[in-house]
Amino acid sequence: MTSKTCQGEPFGGLGYDYDPQWVLTPQQQQLQTRLRELCATVLRPNAIASDRELIYPRENFEALASLGLLGLLVPAEWGGLGENHVCAAMVVETIARYGCPSTAMCYTMHLGAVAAALFRAQDNPELQQLLKRLDAEVFIGTLSYSDPETGSHFWYPVSSRAEQTADGWQVFKKASWTTSAGFADWYVVQTTSPNFDGDFSDLSCFLIYRDEVQAEPHKWDALGLRGNQSGTLLVDGVSIPSQRMIGPSGDGAYSNDEIVDPFFLLCSSACWNEIAMGAIDIAKKHVTRKKHVDVGLRVADYPTIQDYFGEAVIDTNACRMFTLSMGQLMDQLTHDCDWSIHQDATAMPRSAYLHWYWQIKFAAAKNVAHVCDKMLHACGGSGYKKDMEIERYLRDGKAGWVMGPTNEVLRQFVGKSALLGFEALDYWSQQVNERVLHNEVKKMDAEGKRQLAEQLLAEVEVEAEQPAVNKPLVASTV
Repeated sequence: MTSKTCQGEPFGGLGYDYDPQWVLTPQQQQLQTRLRELCATVLRPNAIASDRELIYPRENFEALASLGLLGLLVPAEWGGLGENHVCAAMVVETIARYGCPSTAMCYTMHLGAVAAALFRAQDNPELQQLLKRLDAEVFIGTLSYSDPETGSHFWYPVSSRAEQTADGWQVFKKASWTTSAGFADWYVVQTTSPNFDGDFSDLSCFLIYRDEVQAEPHKWDALGLRGNQSGTLLVDGVSIPSQRMIGPSGDGAYSNDEIVDPFFLLCSSACWNEIAMGAIDIAKKHVTRKKHVDVGLRVADYPTIQDYFGEAVIDTNACRMFTLSMGQLMDQLTHDCDWSIHQDATAMPRSAYLHWYWQIKFAAAKNVAHVCDKMLHACGGSGYKKDMEIERYLRDGKAGWVMGPTNEVLRQFVGKSALLGFEALDYWSQQVNERVLHNEVKKMDAEGKRQLAEQLLAEVEVEAEQPAVNKPLVASTV
């Protein structure tokens, strides 16, 4: 295997011996090499300034566009590279490890928005024209799905809505967190559907442009990923033409399960994995050069330090292979990310494995925090200094656990579905937990039960006299 170099010099971090190069095609390996050089010359120097001064990494996106990477997933007939899921993960990995983690996260959101557009672009000229502009115009996209009232439960947009007009749609969107807010050129936003009747699973997606949003970038100042400008976003009753609904009305939940969740969880996991690898690279350079002359040893010669690195490499590569295996599965399911399969609007092959995407994100986000801590310990006081960059990677990696869906949400999803079945997850509060209900009622005395019954009957009378605004809940014994 060839030696890994950087700007013509031997690379000081881990070599190819600890990279799973076999999952990449020769063309993808060539792209990886070109991107790694771009990271060294452009992205990484910008990352330092971006972290210190809260600068959005548009210059880094301009560099990525020079390699055609904004249209990475776009079919060749629309001017893109037509690449697959494994390649998407590799590109995010490379940006995060060798370049700029903030850029990697912004790029992850861009890919998610591009994928959401590609999902329903077959019969939509507006989306097709947008996808042809990405690299030529450095036309950056992002996703806006969060809600200030529901936190990381981004699938539940209670503060947002859309209304049908004579010419199209009027969109009201309020988001608590939107990566690239105010800096992206176009946004895929999710709201409840027009004619919403209380069923929060009835969601729709819309294409909104930069001049139609209100953002507050001056309020952004965070622990890590300081360049990604993840702030509030407001779309305040903007009127848009009909073709800027992405897919049919009510398509949002399908888009979530088939596109947004799989792509975001795949690529964000790749980001967390390579922040860990980046920290290992930095620490290796230090411990193999730092000497303790009193005992005649380098820091790398101590068994304790070797144990740190052994565990970090093994755990991180386990997470990397888990993530890349999901990318390979997605490629198998979609004939190497062939978007034409979605001419059949019911085709949703990725969605059947949603619970696996949850697991890769949990594992990657958990691991990166541990590895960055250990690499700082391995470097001692030197690692604590900003000029070594480990402290920046440590701060950036901390975002993994709390970025929605948070690791607390994901492990409960997995645990609950493993024990009780997927129907028990009840994303949109449509099922009654009869066990809890009956148990609480048992605690009441006769008078309390009578008062509760009277209250419920009064509510039934009021609801019977008003137009239905909520669908009836489905009884369940979950």
